[in-house]
Amino acid sequence: MSKQKNHTENQESASVAARADVPFQYCAMPQIVERTFTAEVAPNRQELIILFGNKWLNGTLLHYYFFNEGLWAGSEAEKAVVREAFKTWKTIGIGLEFKEVTFRSEAEIRIGFLKGDGSWSYLGRDILDIPINNRTMNFGWDLTRSPREIDTAIHEIGHTLGFPHEHQNPNAGIVWDEEKVYAELAKPPNRWDRTKTFNNIIRKLDPSAVEGSNWDPNSVMHYPFGAGLIKSPPEYMRGIQPAGSLSAKDKEVALKFYPLLPEQEIELAPFVSIPLEVGIDRQQNFKVIPEATREYNFATFGLSDSVLGIFEKIDGEPRYTDADDDSGEARNATLRVKLFVGREYVLRVRVYYQQDEKVAVMMW
Repeated sequence: MSKQKNHTENQESASVAARADVPFQYCAMPQIVERTFTAEVAPNRQELIILFGNKWLNGTLLHYYFFNEGLWAGSEAEKAVVREAFKTWKTIGIGLEFKEVTFRSEAEIRIGFLKGDGSWSYLGRDILDIPINNRTMNFGWDLTRSPREIDTAIHEIGHTLGFPHEHQNPNAGIVWDEEKVYAELAKPPNRWDRTKTFNNIIRKLDPSAVEGSNWDPNSVMHYPFGAGLIKSPPEYMRGIQPAGSLSAKDKEVALKFYPLLPEQEIELAPFVSIPLEVGIDRQQNFKVIPEATREYNFATFGLSDSVLGIFEKIDGEPRYTDADDDSGEARNATLRVKLFVGREYVLRVRVYYQQDEKVAVMMW
């Protein structure tokens, strides 16, 4: 067993050493103000809100757009790498869908290729707060310079799906040689200041933001690191080089939040209360067929934290209409939406905390 372990460690060290002459360029996630809670929100409730806060309702069709002129435009070859990265995520069987669009106004994900601006993406649903003419994702170096650069695109898409940096996992047990890390990242090609280095490497994530208890050094969401930056664990003092693409745990976590959707939704009728289940993989999806064109109300009942979203099916595709998230607030998720007879809609509900024994949803 020890010989096999040493052989594996030597392979990892050799892999990192082989790239020692090529400086690593890193994703620099934009920093947003962390959410705070009132004293009435219990710690266990806060943990669930943080874990779910940036995740999408499963089944959401995410549209992506490439800026096609000016400094934000990329080459066709680079766009092809990003398209392949979206396919990589979809191929594992997640319930989210991706579609390229040609109009910026239709896209939740807006992708630029401004060189020298770093590679980055906002986290999960935070992209919805970005103005329509701004990027939500950028690739700051040539994605065609190496076959492994597809991992850069897979990594940034992972952020858009709501997954943070794995090397900041508090369960990793990494002890940094902090001054060496700051010095290394201040050099080209990254040229980061101490704040950016702290936020993207040194700072540990809130334990609530991490699904599961195990650290995954092979995650596509994990940076590679050269020798001399890590003091502990000892086996990584000579560096870390993730294996590439999505790891087994990456796939497991993605499928936990975004499992394959059931083929049929339960039909939701007016004034009929339907009990809801709570949990990561317990999202419920309801078919809504209006009997008349008018405004309809949708709401959850019972003390809970829920996300409620309504989508219109257009040419068989679910198009986002409206949503409400009541997490951390003393109210229930509620929507009032005009629906049209002859059209079909889907109501998606994810409950991630409940205080009452029963939580339900109803339309009227």
